[in-house]
Amino acid sequence: MLYAIISQDVENSLEKRLAARPAHVERLQQLKQQGRLVLAGPHPSIDSIDPGDAGFTGSLVVAEFDSLDDAQSWADNDPYIAAGVYESVNVKPFKKVLP
Repeated sequence: MLYAIISQDVENSLEKRLAARPAHVERLQQLKQQGRLVLAGPHPSIDSIDPGDAGFTGSLVVAEFDSLDDAQSWADNDPYIAAGVYESVNVKPFKKVLP
């Protein structure tokens, strides 16, 4: 089943994000290689694809996991959590309708 992992950043998270990004992206690449990643990306702080120093307010990952517990466990082990980037993470079942 698909799950949405919706994360909210702490204030001024950009430096922490940049430091932990390689490890974060590596985990996403693993999901992609396994054919389980639907989409992933950050929420820019401003209305721009490249927010520069404004940074990001959070992230969204939609991926396939065997269960809600598995999705939660994967989310709990995100390098952004260890680095203090995320203030909160919410994991929910997701039903893809379109496209």
